[in-house]
Amino acid sequence: MDLEVSPALVIPASELGWRFSRSSGPGGQHVNTSDSRVELSWNIAGSAVLSEGQRLMLLTRLGRRLIAGVITVTASERRSQLRNREIALAKLADLVAEGLAPDAARRRATKPTRGSNRRRLAAKEQRAATKLQRRRPSAE
Repeated sequence: MDLEVSPALVIPASELGWRFSRSSGPGGQHVNTSDSRVELSWNIAGSAVLSEGQRLMLLTRLGRRLIAGVITVTASERRSQLRNREIALAKLADLVAEGLAPDAARRRATKPTRGSNRRRLAAKEQRAATKLQRRRPSAE
């Protein structure tokens, strides 16, 4: 089952590694004997479907999550192994898509307008006057 991250990037099933173990998540009596926890691994450093630019971008952006160039996601939310497989595939696709997304445009800092500055100072004066009225009257 190939993983489609975007129309331009499809990870072949041969590059995905699966591991199954006993889940500590939800379930009944049967969950203690079934391997419903899923670990999905993908070797980014050795992948053939990535260009060098994409590989470098993923390795830098997902660097904290990688172990020797391999990204691993786990899923144990559901009782069914099949459902956990689907969740793990979706998690990996989201991570890779997020890692390949272009940088957001930088915000250009601007000065506040004269009118907004005037309104801010007027609001400060109003607040100060309100607090001044709350004071205890002087003894004079």
